[in-house]
Amino acid sequence: MNDNDASVTKTENAPGSETVAVASTQSEPDILVASQWKLVWWKFRKHKLAMISLAIVAVLYTTVIFAEFLAPRLPRSHSSQHVYVPPQRIRFFSDGRFELHVLRYTFERDPLSLQRIWTLNEDDVIPIGFFVRGQPYRMWGLFPAERRLLGPKNIDDPFFLMGTDGLGRDVFSRMIYSARVSLTVGLVGVTLTFILGILIGGISGLIGGRLDNFIQRVIEIVLSIPHLPFWLALAAMVPIHWSPLQTYMMITVILAFLSWTGLARVVRSKFLSLRDEDFVLAARLDGCSKTRLITRHMLPSFASHIIASITLTIPGVIIGETALSFLGLGLRPPVVSWGVMLQDAQRVAAMADHPWLLWPAAAVFVTVLALNYLGDGLRDAADPYAS
Repeated sequence: MNDNDASVTKTENAPGSETVAVASTQSEPDILVASQWKLVWWKFRKHKLAMISLAIVAVLYTTVIFAEFLAPRLPRSHSSQHVYVPPQRIRFFSDGRFELHVLRYTFERDPLSLQRIWTLNEDDVIPIGFFVRGQPYRMWGLFPAERRLLGPKNIDDPFFLMGTDGLGRDVFSRMIYSARVSLTVGLVGVTLTFILGILIGGISGLIGGRLDNFIQRVIEIVLSIPHLPFWLALAAMVPIHWSPLQTYMMITVILAFLSWTGLARVVRSKFLSLRDEDFVLAARLDGCSKTRLITRHMLPSFASHIIASITLTIPGVIIGETALSFLGLGLRPPVVSWGVMLQDAQRVAAMADHPWLLWPAAAVFVTVLALNYLGDGLRDAADPYAS
């Protein structure tokens, strides 16, 4: 018998007396208990696409934070000499030695259409490097700086990784600055959605009765409204003389107005299932207020479901902002967002002659796909006990 096992010894007494069994117990080993969040993480990391999407989303929001440092140029910097320049591909070797560089484009006028025809000059090399000096900027609008992560060693040399638009502005730099607007619209919109969904859904599920019926009818009415036409109608009411910040906040409110209903229904259903549980009844008998009951006892029990629902809501808000700005009813210049940038690609001729103007559409596609896969993984991992 092992040392860790409990052993039983028998003691023999005098003849005719009973045999007494004496049990010698050993200390039992400690049992490690995983928390709910650890179980969620263990299950989430098995979802490969969700893990890849988490890395992509982390890179995107890191770009949002350090947009000034990552963008080679300022978003409004333009050059009339570099209109519709094609993307410049980074090359690694020059004259048989390792050197990061791009080739300069030169143009000729088409004698018939008078359009510029850009051609690569193989003999004109533009060296590029890391942490080079560029156009002065203010990091987060606070700290003056000049260093850029990547750019030409000579500040006056053209460097356009994704080409330029009709005003000679760098598409790559504008995409980085646009990510800050488009992705934060999603976060701010989801914050409003979270507040409305938790508040209205919590009241509906906890109180019940006629108030619950009234709230559910309101939710059904809101769900029956076609989103895009309603967004367009509300966005068209935004005064054109408003500042970019006012327009930004109004568009965010418009996008959040129709997005709270799904979360409210999830919260209501959870509250209906939890309000008769033993721990909720014990909290009520202990004199716990309704606010504390909701925030300290009921919401934490299904916080993972709320996180998954919020993650799946962000892509809808981003697509809504992009659609409104693309149609000219959302954010307007000088604000830069992916939807505002896509206004330049509305014409078929622009897409045929300058396909690099569609890079913002690719950014929206990758972002929405990554957020959907991330939300998918969180939703599957929200119930770690499911098979």
